[in-house]
Amino acid sequence: MDAALKPAASQEPDRRLVDGAQAAHEERARVIADLFREHNRALVSFLTARLHSPQEAKDVAQEAYVRLLQLETPGALSYLRAYLFKIAENLAFDRMRHQAVRIRAAATEALLFDELDEASAPERKILAREALDRISVRLMTLPAPCRQAFVMHVLLDRPIKEIAVEMGLTDRMVRYHVARGLVLCQAVRDEDGKE
Repeated sequence: MDAALKPAASQEPDRRLVDGAQAAHEERARVIADLFREHNRALVSFLTARLHSPQEAKDVAQEAYVRLLQLETPGALSYLRAYLFKIAENLAFDRMRHQAVRIRAAATEALLFDELDEASAPERKILAREALDRISVRLMTLPAPCRQAFVMHVLLDRPIKEIAVEMGLTDRMVRYHVARGLVLCQAVRDEDGKE
């Protein structure tokens, strides 16, 4: 009989630990919900001023609350508001930095690959074809992974993440390869401008 009671007794501390962890999680969620009610409007206004987009501000605010909820120990309640705003500010800076990179890349691509107008003169088409031929020859001087990543992203319009998975590279390395190809294309275009 004593043997039957021992397993139940040994399971009791485990249950108390689970109940305690669940209670701590519920308390943390309650504190975050209170923080949301009290400060969300100010947080969204703060982010809208930085991001210039109410929708992006709401998205970043939501992500900040999620990050705050994921903390193991949220710390003193008095610091949570400041910490929430700091998380949100960091997320906003990340978004702005990524957006600036996307804009620069799009502008570079637009400069490099102007589409020919149907009504353009035959001479312009011949010059463009020659420029593309020179770019193709120069692209062949790039290492194979660099050339492959460039072609997949710029010409085939595939996402960086998809290319990274397929090639077994990091996103950062794929971006490096694409940028290297764009720099090479720009150099060819610059050489053409000097002639």
